[in-house]
Parts: sequence; C-alpha cells; structure tokens
Amino acid sequence: MASLPQTTPSMRNAALIAGASAVAAALLVLLLVGSVVAATGFLAAGIIAGGAVIAWRTLTPADAGAPRPIDWDFARAIAQASTDAVAVTDRAGRLVCANDAYEHVFAGFPTPPGLPLDDAGIAALGDAGRAAWRDGAARADRLATSTARLSVLVTRAGDEADMLVWRFVTTQEDDLAETANLLISGPTGDRLGGSGIMIALISPDGRVRSANRVLRVRALGQDGGNLGGDIEGRDFARFLITDSRGLVRFEREGLGGTPLRVLQIPFIDGDDAPVLVVLLDEEEDAPAIGASASAHVRSLVSLMPFGMALVDRDGRFLQMNDSFLRAAGVTGAAPPLYPGDLVVREDKAAVADAIRRFASGATHSTDMAVRLKDHPDEPVALTIAGARGLGDASVLLSLKDNSEESRLKREVAQATKMQAVGQLAGGVAHDFNNILTAIIGHCDLMLMRHSPGDSDYDDIQQIRTNSNRAAGLTRQLLAFSRQQTLRPQILQLPDVVSEVSNLLKRLMGENVRLDMTHGRNLGPVRADPGQLEQVVVNLAVNARDAILAANPRGGGTLSISTRAVSSADVRQMASDILPVADYTALVVHDTGAGIAPDILPKIFEPFFTTKEFGKGTGLGLSTVYGIVKQSGGYIFADSNPGQGATFTMYLPVHAAPAAPRLAAPKIAIRPADLWGTGTILLVEDEDMVRAVAERALTRQGYSVLTAENGEIGLQVLEKHGRPDLLVSDVVMPTMDGPTMVRRARAKYPDLPVLFMSGYAEEQLRKSIDLDNVAFLPKPFSVQQLAEAARDVLAGR
Repeated sequence: MASLPQTTPSMRNAALIAGASAVAAALLVLLLVGSVVAATGFLAAGIIAGGAVIAWRTLTPADAGAPRPIDWDFARAIAQASTDAVAVTDRAGRLVCANDAYEHVFAGFPTPPGLPLDDAGIAALGDAGRAAWRDGAARADRLATSTARLSVLVTRAGDEADMLVWRFVTTQEDDLAETANLLISGPTGDRLGGSGIMIALISPDGRVRSANRVLRVRALGQDGGNLGGDIEGRDFARFLITDSRGLVRFEREGLGGTPLRVLQIPFIDGDDAPVLVVLLDEEEDAPAIGASASAHVRSLVSLMPFGMALVDRDGRFLQMNDSFLRAAGVTGAAPPLYPGDLVVREDKAAVADAIRRFASGATHSTDMAVRLKDHPDEPVALTIAGARGLGDASVLLSLKDNSEESRLKREVAQATKMQAVGQLAGGVAHDFNNILTAIIGHCDLMLMRHSPGDSDYDDIQQIRTNSNRAAGLTRQLLAFSRQQTLRPQILQLPDVVSEVSNLLKRLMGENVRLDMTHGRNLGPVRADPGQLEQVVVNLAVNARDAILAANPRGGGTLSISTRAVSSADVRQMASDILPVADYTALVVHDTGAGIAPDILPKIFEPFFTTKEFGKGTGLGLSTVYGIVKQSGGYIFADSNPGQGATFTMYLPVHAAPAAPRLAAPKIAIRPADLWGTGTILLVEDEDMVRAVAERALTRQGYSVLTAENGEIGLQVLEKHGRPDLLVSDVVMPTMDGPTMVRRARAKYPDLPVLFMSGYAEEQLRKSIDLDNVAFLPKPFSVQQLAEAARDVLAGR
C-alpha cells in the first residue's frame, strides 16, 4: 500500500481545507487593502494551491515486522485520514505505516505513544490507545510538540479489529498562526506592501514573529529588506516612538517621520495567542478613518465566521454580525442596545466597567466568563479589546459560540457519571448476591426439615420467594453496570421483535395501538436474544406508560421499527459518540407528552423515575442502557415536549465468525438423585456463604474441607492431598481464586474446578485464563450447588 492511486475523500478534504484558508486570507486582504480585486486574486491563488494532495509512505516489512495481508477496512481508515499526520500500529504495538505528514511533524517515524511530547502528552496518548482498544475510538487534546499543538483521534480498525489508526490534527489556532506567518513573509506580504500596508505577526511577549518587506525597510533602514530574519525575535515596541500628541512614528525616522496608524487584530482567542499588527501612513491632520474604509470594516465584521461586534465610546452597540447574534441568542429584529443587556443581572456591572475601561484607552484585550440571560447555566467567553482607527467604534467584542463545546462537556460529564454509578451498582450487586446466597441457602435447608403442612413452611417459602425477587433486582443492577452474564448469538433484530410481539400486544392494552415495521437488507448482530427481548419490552412498557399518562382515555400509538444504517449514514450524522460503522437500528417511538429537557439527561440513571411513588423502580431504562452497552451498541433518546419520545438503539453489524467460548463441562441429563461421594475443598471468604455451602454439600454425602482464602486453601491441599473437586470464589483477599487454582494445578493438573461468584461470567472469563473450569453465578440454591458439583464430577 505504497500509495493510493485514485483521489480519496481525504484528498478532497485537503483541497476544501486549503480553499477555506484562502477565503480567510481574502478577508484579511479585504480589511487591509480595501480592494475587492486584490482579495479575489488572492482567493483564486489560494484555491489553486489547495489542490495539492498528500503522498503516503508505507514502511517496509523490515520496519513493521512480518508482512500482513491487506485489510481493506484498515486501508479505508487510512485513506479517510490521509490529509493529517497519520500512523497505524498493530496489536503488538509496532508501527505498520505512516504518511509523510507524520514524518514531518515528529521528525521521523517514532511509534505512538512514544512520541517527542512531554510526559503528560505521552501519558494522554497511552490512555487514548488503551481506550481505543477497549471502546473502538478515543481522543486526546492539547498535545504539544516543539512546533505545534495537536489533537489525536485513535480508531480501532481492521477486519479483526487488530489495528489502531492514529490521526494527529493541528489545532485551529496553530493553523491560523502558521498561515498568517506564511502570508506575511511571502509574496502576499509583498503585495500588501505594494499597497502601502505594513504588517507583522507579534508573539504574546511582544516580539516579532514575521514581518513583510516594507515594514522591514521602514523599521531597519533601506537595507532592511535584505536582512533576512534580523527583525524576527526582536521587541516590536522598540521600533516605534510616540510624540506629545500621541502620534506614533518609526524610531529610526524620528519625530520628523510620517505618523502611523496602528491597528491591532486579535484574530486568535487566548492570552498566549499571537496578534496581527498593521501600520498605515497618515497625515497629521487626517481623520481617523474615512467613510469608505469604515464601510469596508463593517463589511468585514459582517462576514467574519466568529461572533464579533463593535461598540462606540458611550457603550452602545454599533454593529453585531450574524455569528454574534447567534452566539448571544438574540435576533436582529430586536437587537439589544448595550452589551450589558445580553447578560444576567449579576454580570452587568462587570461588563459595563470593562467596556468603559477599554473605551477610555486601554490597549490590551481581556477575556471574561459571562452568563447570558437565555442560558444562565452555561458561561461563555466574551473577549473585549480596545479599537483604534475604526471610526466611531471604540471597543471590539468577540463572543464565542460555546453551545457545541457545552454539549460535549455535558455528554462527557454524563458518561463519566454513568460509569461511576455503574461501578457502584456492580459492587453493590456483588455484595448483595453473597447475602442472598446465604438467605436462599438457609431457606432451602429449613425447607428440607419442614413439609408443606407445617406452620412454618409458608413463612419460609415466602422468605425464599422474596429473596428470589431481590435476586432479580441485582440482575438489573448488573445489567446497568454491564456486568451480567450474557449468552450472545448471531441473530436478526426483526426476529427478536417478532418473538415478543404477542406479549407486547397484551401489554399495550386496548387504548395503545402497536405498529411494527422492518427495513430490508438488515445485517446480523451478535447479542443475547433474551436480553434484547428485555430491552424491547422495557422500552415498550415505558412508552405505553408515557402514552397513557398523556391521554388516559384516548391512548396513542407505539411504533417499533428496524432499519439498516450504513457507515455513510453514520458519517453524515457527524456524531461525536457513534463510531463510523455499519449498524442495525431499533427505533421505538411513542405519541406521549415527551420528555422535558431537564429530565432527558437523567433517564438512564438507576432509580430515577418520574412515576408516582411505588409505581416504578427506576431500573427499566437503566437496564436497557446496560444491556445495549454490554452488547457493544449505543442508545440515544430524543424528545420534544408535546411530540412524544424516540429511543434509537444501534447494534454493530456482525461480520466476523463467532469466537469460541471457553471450554466448560458438558451438562448431561440430570437424574433426580443428587447424592454424591468424594472430598470437596470449599474456598470462600464470606463466612455466611461458606457455612451454607458446606452444610449443603455435606447433606449430599460429600466430605467437605473449607478455607477462607486462597493461601489457606493451598495449605489445606498440602495437608490433605488432592480433593475430588475444588469449589472456589473468584475474588478474595490475600489470594484470589484463579491464582490459587494455577498453583494447585501445577501439582494436580487434572483437578476439577468450580468457580462461584457474584460477578458476571463474561467479565470473569476475560481475566481467568484457565481451561476446563465451570462457573456457578450467585445467588444459587442448595439444589443448584449440588447439581453443579455433581455435573463437574461426572465430567472428569
């Protein structure tokens, strides 16, 4: 894959980016020159230059290890990202290929995450790589090299998901600064100089980064244009002097030199951002700005892609462009009179004081965090700068539209909170399973001593029934925390919906109509059919309750549909959460009252419910969320008040063959007799669970040895020799079950093992690299324990 012979989407993106840069540069020329013809010419030159494409460099097999067969999914991921610095690593962490941009940015071909970054950047890259292996995609920002600031998007790719694609993107601020630097020091700067415009890019510490030739000549002398980089790195203020009237001149020309008009253009946000400074000659008695130039400035402000406004000396708005109006949440039909009218009452005084200070002559700029009246909960950044030479305008305001950034912050905070709550729920469910195991076990032992006619029999049976209900509650908690045991199969989503269609019709009742439609060419998915049925039922019941709550008598309609979602569709959606891939989607829509905006972010939280007290547990949607996420899918809720709610679940299309499950004992047809013989070593750290399990196994005829952790279990093995069966918990203090089993099998390789745990089998088998082990989930009954022990012993 030395090169891509045809034009790829990434190459077209490169041309578009270059074209966008040309538009920005043309606007700059329009501001400084005031010539539409010059701006148009520069725009055409920039677009022609943007037609270049990036050639790929693929490392030789000696660089990348053994040759690999071409993976077209992997090749497509590279082609889509080829306009930026891109590298690909394999599962072993070896660099497989990289493009020329990658070599340019990192001065060679270092392997991620070992790039020439600081310690924090390397750590962030490592975290992003691990997250991408786990979740399919990850991102890291604010990575700093010696020459630029970068963001990286890491994507898992390949037919076997055994590749990572690392795409490094230069931040917008550095792109703008570098573009301005090239424009000023190149032919564009000379064309500006031919129009009498002197321009320089000044760093935050006041030193010159670049300047056009005419400024060099005026600042350094007639030979200044041939001095190369002599002006770079020097203090810009030292080239200027000010007379008693405040007129600015070049220090080299003295007080008899031509006065200068100084324009400062803060084209990038941030205290550490460079600034464009423009110098124009003017007569001593000339007005500050002409009517024609003032019109050009206003035209430029209106065309700016970011929010900008001009304020006069009295603090009134002179002009607001569309981006500013949009960011401020106001309309052009009824614009505010003063900037303070945009913010909440608590921020009015601070904004008014800042504008008054800058209107009085302050020359620097400042950023303020203000709260807009329409969105008081989301502070936005307001940049205020003094304006000179812009006619009636004294203050320049820039308002950043933070809506997208705020949305992303809310989503990240919500995802973090859901993960933390999920971990808590999983831990609570594990501990609760131990307690339920003891309760159910003791109930079973008591029932063995009582017949149905005894006075205590019904009470014991009731305790056991309620314990089983509590066990169902823990299964819901484990589903939310993505730690329940799943039995995934390759299936079609419409088949799952059809299986529960009759049940759904009964659940909907007479007032709710059920409509089901299925799309064509749906790809298969890999999931647990029973759990997917629970997802459909939970969503349907939740929708039914919403419909009846909004219209108890008239009812409404519940629509369930399935459709195929291609990777092109996902790319067009431009979602920050949903990775680009092929999906099969399940859409559940109701005609209820909808979900209020303040409630929508909370609906997947466990125990959150809007129903009356005692009418709901708050675990229905949280269970749905956990099942979907554990199945590798995504679920989104959309709602407008009064228009119902729509839940959309995306499950990735399964293309690879099903992975074989770990070996487990074959379960034969169970005879009614559970009596057994032999010696069983029982290792369990919970006293109550160990006690009931010991009694249960002893009653079945086994000789039981007990230990409270792995170390004591090994001591019992050393003392009593090989048992017929080892029954052990997985997670224990001092030494866990898998570690104990490995050491025990070093001496007894064919030792049968039965693990029991309150955690999910799927989760545990990822960390248990042992063959021929059986698993018994907690909570279990006395009969289930006896059957599991018998089956493992029978399968020796």
